[in-house]
Order: sequence, then structure tokens, then C-alpha cells
Amino acid sequence: MSFVDVRTWTAPSSDPHDEQFGDVIEATRPENADSYDAVLVGEPYDGAVIGRPGAREGPTALRTALAATKTYYLNGRPVGAIGDLGDIDIPSNESVRTAQSAVQEATTTAHELDTVPVFLGGDNSLTYPNVVPLLNDGSVGAISFDAHFDCRAVRGQPSSGTPYRQLYEDGLDAFAVVGARHFENSTEYAEYVDECGGAIVSADDVADDPIAAVDRALAAMTNVDAVYVSVDLDVLNAPEVPGVSAPTPGGISTRELFRMVRRATSIDRLAGFEVVECAPPLEDGDRTARAGARAVAYALSGIAESATDDSPAGRVPGDGGDCH
Repeated sequence: MSFVDVRTWTAPSSDPHDEQFGDVIEATRPENADSYDAVLVGEPYDGAVIGRPGAREGPTALRTALAATKTYYLNGRPVGAIGDLGDIDIPSNESVRTAQSAVQEATTTAHELDTVPVFLGGDNSLTYPNVVPLLNDGSVGAISFDAHFDCRAVRGQPSSGTPYRQLYEDGLDAFAVVGARHFENSTEYAEYVDECGGAIVSADDVADDPIAAVDRALAAMTNVDAVYVSVDLDVLNAPEVPGVSAPTPGGISTRELFRMVRRATSIDRLAGFEVVECAPPLEDGDRTARAGARAVAYALSGIAESATDDSPAGRVPGDGGDCH
């Protein structure tokens, strides 16, 4: 599976001292990826979305917003070298299983590189092929910032609501969802997550103490070798991200999300990161893409920080279940 549509990055600022991500991200190829701390991978696909389509345009919008985002994080290590592998060529007129299989071929390559892949979605169904290659190389946990559990049973074809059920069935060892909303999920799926030993951290818990909330998610990653972090932008309150498949009230704030993302991506076991469900056609403007790009910026900052001694990188205590 090839990567296509590799873009040339430029920054809109004319001030040479006003460094933006457009100044530091470079187009690259897999054979050169080991020279970067992280590489971007676009996934233009929304063929499995349960709600409103539009996320296939997410990668382009996220890149545009990221290019204009400054690279400086207060009191943190500067962002390191970042490459962009381009977009995965995903079949749009095939079944969801065929699309997932095609994506998995490319993400297997991405995970074999000596760097951290950062996936720009695309709908949430692609979380499955983004994570499943990791399951062959040791124990794996996933932290999902999302309003929903996304543990629906697969009925016919997978959907944007099934990725973590699929991953559990393939051997996922630990799972935590942060920012889950009341009246957005079902009892049956909550019980499924509980039976599998997963952690559910509500949006109310985040509002009470964002750092304690993300630390609960990290605590669920008991002794796993690798941790994958996902951000579904519908975890945010609807007015902040109108351009998502399923915007609803009662979500967390961007400030809360960014703090938690940076902490979760500062661990030395981070194996990948993604932002999904950015759907530019569903809004007038670019608020959603800008929020998603900032989440990517915080993740890239966390990846840079993971090389220092003061990051929360060690294994953390917790209690997981078995849903394999």
C-alpha cells in the first residue's frame, strides 16, 4: 500500500522568528522516516461513519490548520523533527472491511518505522487498522478521548462505532475512554467495557480534575508494552467543534483536552496517536480543524517531552480484565 498526496509544507507567517509547524514539517518517505521524532499519515475516509459524513476531508483541513500553528510550548522542550508520509490511498467504493484491510497494510508499515506515527482522520472506524498491527508485538493498551465507547458489536460491516470491540476481539489488553458523556452511551456497552476491565472516565470527572482524569486512564494501562492514544473530536463540547459527525452538548473543553493529551503522549511507551472525525463540510469556518490541529500540536510536544526524565513514563498500577 502506497502513501500518496505528499504535500509541501509552508507557514503563512512572514516573520522568520515566528516559527510555525509549516516551517518544521517535511514531506518524507518510509525509508527516511527514522530521522523524525514523529510522522504524519493522512486517512481521508468516512465510509463507515454512523452519523454525518465529511471526515474524508479531515486530513487536508488538519494539515492546513497545523501549518499555521506556532511550535512553541511554554516551559517545554521544543518540538522535534516531524515528517509527513502523505495520505493512505483508501478505496472509497469498497466495503468497510476492504477499506480497513487496505489501511492496515499501510499502518503496518508505519508502525515498523523507528518513529511515532500520528494519524489524521478520517472516521473512527480506522482506529481498528491503526492499532491492530501493534497487537503482534506485545501487550497493547488504548486510551480514547471520546464521548462514546465505540464498542458496538459488528453487525454485517464494521462502523465508526465498532473499533474497540474489534480490537478487544483481536487481543487488545487494556482500554480507557476519557470524556464519555451521560445519555450518549448504552448500558450494554458500558457493561461490556467493565467486563473487559476497561476504565470509563466521564466528562464530569474531567471537569472536576483533568489531570486526575487522565491519570486514571494511564492507570488502566497496567503493564502493557505499548499505548495508543486516540482523540475523537466529538469529545469536545459541541459549540467548540461543530464540524464533527455527532456534536452534542456537555463535552469537555479544548483546554482540558489539550492538557490531557500532552500528559498521555508524554509516556515512553507511546506507540501512536490519532485525531479522528474532523469533518470540515459540516461547519462554516475552521473551528474544528483548528481544535484538532492543536491536539496534534500538544501530542507532538508530548512526544518531544517523552525523552526527558520528568515525564509520566513509567508503568502505572491498575487492574485490567480479559475480553479476548
